[in-house]
Amino acid sequence: MLHVDPILAATSAVPADVLASATAGPSSLPPFSIDRVLTEARLDSWLALGLVLAAGLYLYGVYRLRLRGDAWPLARTVFFLGPGLGGIALVTVSGIETYDTALLSVHMVQHMVLSMVSPIFLALGAPMTLALRTLPVGPRKRLLAVVHSRVARVYSFPLVAFAIFVVNPFALYFSDLYRFTLEHAWAHELVHAHFIMTGCVFFWPLLGLDPLPGRWPYPARALLMLLSVPFHTVLGLTIMQSTTLFGGDWYPSLHLSWADPKADQVVAGGILWAGGEFVSVTMLAVLVVQWVKQSEREARRVDRELDRQEARERAADAATT
Repeated sequence: MLHVDPILAATSAVPADVLASATAGPSSLPPFSIDRVLTEARLDSWLALGLVLAAGLYLYGVYRLRLRGDAWPLARTVFFLGPGLGGIALVTVSGIETYDTALLSVHMVQHMVLSMVSPIFLALGAPMTLALRTLPVGPRKRLLAVVHSRVARVYSFPLVAFAIFVVNPFALYFSDLYRFTLEHAWAHELVHAHFIMTGCVFFWPLLGLDPLPGRWPYPARALLMLLSVPFHTVLGLTIMQSTTLFGGDWYPSLHLSWADPKADQVVAGGILWAGGEFVSVTMLAVLVVQWVKQSEREARRVDRELDRQEARERAADAATT
């Protein structure tokens, strides 16, 4: 049975019909549908407050830059606020959050967005670069000290980040930890935050635009991304073919007449499998584009240096004649 805290029920922003169905019992939870994703927003979580704060700080930084006449690429702002913060909001404060403990497939959509989609666009938004360009001298030095600290170097080292990114879902779904997160709302929200942090630590050094220490060259980054594909495939296929329900008897105990836990688990595995490969291919495309642009910039730099060298030689020849 679902447990509803009476104090939370009295103060939360969940729509009345959802609260009534949850209070009456999980069997009365209405079927999951697109219209409920769009209408059953819940804005009373700490994560919603954090998203609003992050968006406000980012926009203030862009405003500060433009106020002093400096440019900031519009694409970065769109990436950070749209699929970045917006993607997190879509799966944590919308109706998806209402069903993420009732359907494994919905939870898996959350997993994909929080750990593999939004972190990519947050990295492309270059928030650290924006902060370094707008912060006063003191806070800027402290931020740089954190970025270049030993802990940050170890945690963001590509192989370490890769290991965390790959092991994380196996440790969650193949242990009692997943059932624990279903039973405790605070643990469930911590998992959301952990997904976001894990994705950021993995993707930021690979395709982020911020200045990070120890960044690998593009061929090595592409290879690391390719190595992550089989792990998502294995995990997705394992979930699809497993005869054991994840979360134990949690989903059957909800007695949702419109949902089949076994069939839903197959869908969840398919989402992880297909979604992981799609995101990996997309990221490889982004890496290739960045690689080409870097090569073009390097070629222009070499051409300018050659032009300057040729000009110096002509000047030297003219001086000797």
